[in-house]
Amino acid sequence: MIRTLGSLVFYTRFLRSFSALGFRRRARDWRPLAPDLSGQRWVVTGATGGIGRATALAACRFGAEVIAIARSDDKLDTLRAEAEGAGRIRPLRADLSLLREVRALVDDPTVAEGGIDVLVDNVGVLLNDFWITEENLECSLATNLLGHVVLAEGLRDAGRFGDDALVIEVSSGGMYGTPLTIEPMLAPDPDDWDGMAAYAMHKRAQVALTRAWNERWQGAPTVQVMHPGWVDTEGVKTALPGFRAALKKVLRNADQGADTILWLAAERPPIPAEGGIWLDRELQPEHEFGFTRDGADVDELNAAVKALLDDAGKGARGESGDRRVR
Repeated sequence: MIRTLGSLVFYTRFLRSFSALGFRRRARDWRPLAPDLSGQRWVVTGATGGIGRATALAACRFGAEVIAIARSDDKLDTLRAEAEGAGRIRPLRADLSLLREVRALVDDPTVAEGGIDVLVDNVGVLLNDFWITEENLECSLATNLLGHVVLAEGLRDAGRFGDDALVIEVSSGGMYGTPLTIEPMLAPDPDDWDGMAAYAMHKRAQVALTRAWNERWQGAPTVQVMHPGWVDTEGVKTALPGFRAALKKVLRNADQGADTILWLAAERPPIPAEGGIWLDRELQPEHEFGFTRDGADVDELNAAVKALLDDAGKGARGESGDRRVR
């Protein structure tokens, strides 16, 4: 009952802002977005569906060479066939829930042959089942957060970013419902699994890590974090059928969800000095509820993520395979 009431308060609070209603209201004042991305090399993760697909196709249409990363060869081939415009799609298959495959991307010849101008760390999943990968990591944690860290930091450490490069972290408005946590997120209890709560924690951590990266990297590359609002994707259809059924008429389409990603890459606004998260080309606060401010310290999060990644790199080779618990 308490959770139901909390969800009702949350959805009522953000309905006009996160839905297509908010997008259309804000878009009335925008100039058409038609950047010249010719000569740019983009990397987009989760590129064959939803927001990632819309981002990859739009960047290609505006002239960028887009390294599109996803798990399905068939979907990657379809994406490449659908691409139009001055750019091109270069498909690259990887299971982004497996950190060894994410690490391998850094040295893949397609990635390494030139500087990366924009990395869109988009891939994300909300899993209602507790799912352990063959690397002994909870699958959504590996996909939504750990893989983002491995890819962005790996590309930077290997010198793969070009001058004036930009990393765009695709978070979620769901992060407004949780403070920054460490142990419940990095060591989840399978007997008390809540996929929606876990997803929100991962998305809150992305916001915190964006600020930490900017402080540490000092613009080489720059990092921005955005959220796309409530978008009608296959992931939402699968993971949140009740939410989708109730709000389908006002959910955003994928192009609306991807708009701020393209805008950030085209306009390159300065790093927000006080932090924040972008929505519909506007900077929004990181917190909307007082209780979410009392979270963990980002330095503790960095240290805990590093330790978890070190352990995963040492011990997760040749495990038995994926397993679900419910």
